Parts: sequence; structure tokens; C-alpha cells
Amino acid sequence: MNTLIESAHVIDPASGLDAVASIAIADGRIVGLGSVPDGFEAVETIDAKGLHVLPGLVDLCARLREPGYEHAGMLTSETRAAAAGGVTTLVCPPDTEPVLDEPGLVEMLRQRAANLQTVRVLPLGALTVALQGEQLTEMAELVAAGCIGLGQANRPIHNPVVLLRALQYAATFGLTVWLRADDPHLSKGGVAASGAVATRLGLAGVPVASEAIALQTLFELMRASGARVHVCGLSSARGVELLRLAKAEGLAVTADVSVHNLHLIDTDIGHFDSRLHLRPVLRQQRDRDALRAALADGTIDALVSDHTPVLADEKYLPFAESTPGASAVELLLSLCMKWAQADGVPIATALSRITHQAASVLGQQSPKFAGRLNVGGRADLCLVRMACEWQVSPQTLHSQSKFTPFAADLTGMAMPTRVLGTWVAGRRVFERRAEV
Repeated sequence: MNTLIESAHVIDPASGLDAVASIAIADGRIVGLGSVPDGFEAVETIDAKGLHVLPGLVDLCARLREPGYEHAGMLTSETRAAAAGGVTTLVCPPDTEPVLDEPGLVEMLRQRAANLQTVRVLPLGALTVALQGEQLTEMAELVAAGCIGLGQANRPIHNPVVLLRALQYAATFGLTVWLRADDPHLSKGGVAASGAVATRLGLAGVPVASEAIALQTLFELMRASGARVHVCGLSSARGVELLRLAKAEGLAVTADVSVHNLHLIDTDIGHFDSRLHLRPVLRQQRDRDALRAALADGTIDALVSDHTPVLADEKYLPFAESTPGASAVELLLSLCMKWAQADGVPIATALSRITHQAASVLGQQSPKFAGRLNVGGRADLCLVRMACEWQVSPQTLHSQSKFTPFAADLTGMAMPTRVLGTWVAGRRVFERRAEV
């Protein structure tokens, strides 16, 4: 269907476009940006005066809980939640049940997602069989089935010999390995950041050394293998320091930070509220400040939702016994803008961390149109009211799981922006009718 979005404030960080313009969409592509091509006839015209049009967001970490955890978050509900947040492309970690360690499972997930005709789902394949950290998967076959990289989700590889072989194998095929920096021996049993808060609450701690030692090991193995690595969920000031040194050295490394670690710290745990039980753990203010600065200057490449739907009977437990995770994919844009407002980060710079710069992490596996607006490119975009304060509650979330530390009754944090519509390949996949 031919669609014309008129008089919108269009921001495309990739091209530097930041102006009021009209966008013409036909056959799933942008055919006019700023001017309407001759002969174009719109079936639908949207007056977007006072609203913004942005590239569809790219979320590098969003669990869909399918296959295997359909009761915690089904593909239908979680992709709709992504669309409600303006996300048009998302990366799904391999820790499904069963684990995405066989081509058939990857193909099944991709087919199910394609049949829904909502957002694009890009799966990560498992680096080791069943994510047990022992036997390498057939990486090339997983990529041929549609995986955009290989990872371990939150599961460690205890043996550095296995990790080195995995990196060497991936480097041979030019594949990116996605890993979270966490020494399993130092973090075992930990549920909060080591420090005064964890001690006062009697919670087992996870020291910064867990991330730092894992990063130093990883970087040394990268030097030996020549592999390209994406570090998932950086959480500490020391981690930022080590990442900055690795990039200055020229190692092929990128990194992301979750919205939770960008905004929250260990003192927010308060009275053992399990909605704050997250992984990576929430650290001290100095760590949060370092993460925010690193995201602003580009040391950290992308901001992610780390969307992890969790069941009620897994959350309504004592803090240390509850399952870590929170729903966040539909809050990604608002939390990005909240960070930009608080730290004085230019809007285009902030948006780049959840659009084209996030897409660049995917390397050759990235769809060329992801996170960009350009004539001839796929029409993946979202219509946004930038100044639209709202509160998060279970009723406002489309995710099947309603647990989030950003709920109004917990942090009282107001969201500053609202997605009104989302298009994928020119097809509207979400519309917030009450506010358009």
C-alpha cells in the first residue's frame, strides 16, 4: 500500500538528516524523502505535523522465549511488544529451549517469525552444543541457516582452551562471536554487585573482577585468534576502561550496555524487590556514570533492551531465589531519550546507538537498510511523539511478562517519548490509535 507521511520531523543519524520532510512509501520501500516523486499516488496519507519519524530501531538483545518458553513470552506477544517500542529488527540470543544449536531449530524460529509479518528476528546460534561450553557447534551450518553470529547468552565457557578453539574456528569463517564477560568462578551464586548494599542486604555478591578478568582473558585470546567479538552487557567502569584500551589497540571488538545498567544502580534494589534482580547485576553509581559516558563517546557501540520475559511464579520469590530478567524491549527508545536528556547528549548521537550504529555491530550479516532511512531502502521506520510523558505499568506493556524495574510504583521514573506507529517493509505493524 502506498503511504505518504507528511510534515514529519525526520531524524536519520546515519545520513545526518534532521529536518521537516515528507516520506513516500511504495512496494515496501522509501521512494521519496523530502519530496514526493512524480506520479506517486497515496492510498493512505498521515499528517505527522509535530511528530518525529525515526529509522526502525535495532535491538541487539531481546529474548522471545520461543521455542521452549512459550508460557513466559510467546513470539506473537514479544514481537508485538518490540513493534510497540519502534523496534523493527532484533537479535535473539540462543538460550531458548531447546538451545539454537542446530540448523533446523534456527530455520523453524525464522519461519515462525516471518509468518507473523511483524518485526525482523535475527537469531544468534549457540557457540557450543547446548551452551554447555564443551563441544563446538557446526558454526558454518548455523550461519547458513540464518544465524547472524554465535554466542553463549549468559552461559560461560569454563575452559579457555575451548574458548580459544571457538574463536579460531569463528575467525576462519569471518564470524562474530557474542560473549558476556563474566568469570564463572568469581560470579558463581552472586545476585547483586559486591559492595556495601549487597553486604547490608545479605546478598551474595558479584565482584567487578569477574568482568575484568573475563575481559582480559577474552582480549588475550582475540589477539591469538584474530577473531571478531561483540561484548554483551558491559556493567562496570573497569570494563569500560579495558574495552577502551582494546579498541585503541585495534582489536576487532564492539560492545553494548543494557538500559537497566545505564539507568539503575545497586541502591535501587531497595527492599529486596525481585524486579531489580537482573543480569548483569546493577553496580555502583561510578560504574553507571562510566557506562553513560562510554555510550556517549562511542566506546560502547550500542544500547540494548536485554528484554527477558519472566513468569510471575519465577519473580514472586525471595530476591536471591527469583529468576533474573525484565521486560524492556518496548521501553528502549524512551530510556535512550531519557539518558540523552539527562546527560545533554545530542538526539542524533543517542539515536545512533539504537539504529545504524547498533546495526553496524552485525557486520556483513547486517541488513543494509537496518537503522537507516534512504530513498530506495526498505521502509522500516517509526512515528514518535518526542514530548509525551507517560508512566510504565503492567497495563501499558504489550509483553506477556509485566515485570520491569521501570514500573511507576517502583522507581517512579516517567518515560519521555511514545511510539505511535511502526512500519516494517512499508507495512504498518503497530498503531497506537488513541494518540495518533
